[in-house]
Amino acid sequence: MSVTKEEVVEFIKSMSVIELSGFVKELEEIFGVSAAAPVAVAAGPAVAVEAAGPPPEEQTEFTLVLTEVGPQKINIIKEVRAIVPGLGLKEAKDLVEGAPQNVKEGITKEEAEKFKKQLEALGAKVEIK
Repeated sequence: MSVTKEEVVEFIKSMSVIELSGFVKELEEIFGVSAAAPVAVAAGPAVAVEAAGPPPEEQTEFTLVLTEVGPQKINIIKEVRAIVPGLGLKEAKDLVEGAPQNVKEGITKEEAEKFKKQLEALGAKVEIK
């Protein structure tokens, strides 16, 4: 039996946001791709660590990572827009719905902890890397 494109679209429309998020993650794993918004995918250069080199320097720049949204998605989108100046509504929505995602990179530990507390107060799960 063959499934039409329209049937697939109707099936996806009937899913909740949480079900759809899990479905997207499963497709990403199966096909080895990412559905993340391009604006949210800003990785810095890779750093190679030599075994015989000097001890690593203390980390001075941190990345705030939204790992799970929680129940207050709309408020989290608003908070992400406040944290990242110039981020549009669609970009903020895509970033939040695509969790886990980097929210802000190259910030101080104090800033990262402040933003983490703000997002966690809304029920989100956040990591600092």
